[in-house]
Amino acid sequence: MVYDKTHPCQNERILMKNHYYYDVLIIGSGAAGLTLALSLAKHCKIAILSKGQINEGNTMYAQGGIAAVIDNEDSIESHIKDTLISGAGLCDEDVVRFVATNAKDAIKWLVEQGVSFTTTNENVFHLTREGGHSHRRVLHAADATGAEIETKLVKQVKKTPADIFTEHVAINLIKQDGRCTGAYVLDNLQNIVKTFQAKFVVLATGGASKVYLYTTNPDCSSGDGIAMAWRAGCKIANMEFNQFHPTCLYHPYAKSFLISEAVRGEGGKLVLPNGEHFMPKFDKRADLAPRDIVTRAIDFEMKRLGTNCVYLDISHKPANFIKEHFPNIHKRCLELGIDITKNLIPVVPAAHYTCGGVVVDKRGCTTLPGLYALGETSCTGLHGANRIASNSLLECIVYGKAASDDIKKQLSQTELTSQPAAPWDEGQVTDSDEAVVVTHNWGEIRHLMWDYVGIVCTNKRLERAHRRIELLKSEIQEYYSKFKVNKNLIELRNLVVVADIIINAATARKQNCGLYYNLDLQPSPAP
Repeated sequence: MVYDKTHPCQNERILMKNHYYYDVLIIGSGAAGLTLALSLAKHCKIAILSKGQINEGNTMYAQGGIAAVIDNEDSIESHIKDTLISGAGLCDEDVVRFVATNAKDAIKWLVEQGVSFTTTNENVFHLTREGGHSHRRVLHAADATGAEIETKLVKQVKKTPADIFTEHVAINLIKQDGRCTGAYVLDNLQNIVKTFQAKFVVLATGGASKVYLYTTNPDCSSGDGIAMAWRAGCKIANMEFNQFHPTCLYHPYAKSFLISEAVRGEGGKLVLPNGEHFMPKFDKRADLAPRDIVTRAIDFEMKRLGTNCVYLDISHKPANFIKEHFPNIHKRCLELGIDITKNLIPVVPAAHYTCGGVVVDKRGCTTLPGLYALGETSCTGLHGANRIASNSLLECIVYGKAASDDIKKQLSQTELTSQPAAPWDEGQVTDSDEAVVVTHNWGEIRHLMWDYVGIVCTNKRLERAHRRIELLKSEIQEYYSKFKVNKNLIELRNLVVVADIIINAATARKQNCGLYYNLDLQPSPAP
């Protein structure tokens, strides 16, 4: 319980237990949420909610890097052009220009926060090249850029007055008089539901790749922010564009370990079991083609040959070069018996990034007043039908700063709601005695999405997926209405919402474009 005698709700009433009031409630603690928090913490009272520990999330696992025009031989116009081409004509060019133009300032801000990017012997940023980029413009911290950014931002945010709530899982947004005023949140350790209210609420919960059976994402990527926004009536877009990373390590104990696109950027080649370099058959850019093209090429060859994987070969590079540029990948593969300085790396595609999400403007504002969405939760228009490599961390920083600027302008003119939200009601529910339902339905959703709505789909597969998801929605809602919430049930409820949105979006799309590929449809004209 937080007491603020200046708040209108607290002047003449008894304080309610487990009811919290803040200026800004940030749900999520990745690069986007922490950028916003660091930009606002000196100006207002902030709460940061994290589903697990504060550094849990996709940012921590981002290996590749962050794109920005640094080299004098590169240009912002080239960055814009590359992004638009990768987005298959569905990017918002104004947004692309906004992000690319602000990229250098984003890098400067990260450095000010203590982020240490890899440099050359001349003490300038080492730039690598990744798929879709026509220049070397990807800054990185070896092969663990996300971990470097997340660690340094967490360190900085812990120095601020912001309140951090770990092991807190948001359930539903609170709407009052047409405005978002907070959220109901499960304290996973105490097993109680708390009410958080704020002038502004920010969704920075990451993407929804756990809706698929195979993914590079951590377990927390269950589409929570997207599902909550959908239930609150927000506009959602582009959910049919799910990016599958071409190169996830294929090994029974790898736990979806990602092999960074930077390996191909530094000369790695995709080969078949017989050693044939196959990507030139599919695209003139070969191994550096955009991810959708590389992923479908791998999927095609695996199905054609009946193999479980293809291989990535970087062994032609000097061993010291490989160890210096990819120390974490080298270490992890070696632990699994693969010496990437000598051996081929077995790889398969896996769900990696949700290009769609909650529709926002250039301030991060959703269609629901009082609610913002940032990072992978949002759909800004930057990625279009296919995200180009290393634009996602950039988007987090640029939009985190933009949202903070917008919120700061409104703080003094915006009042906390004068009407406290009703406390969470679980008077009619009981503890579950059949948790197997959650486990079974979770697995079934992820299997059907992988089999029917994956890298390549058909009209018949989509019809089957739609019929099954309708039944699962009914089963899960019945279960949710009868039993007390827990983390697994909350995530399952969100997953089925996201799966339903993806299926409907895929069914509605009548022309192949970018990441969406239906064997029964024709490709779209070149942008």
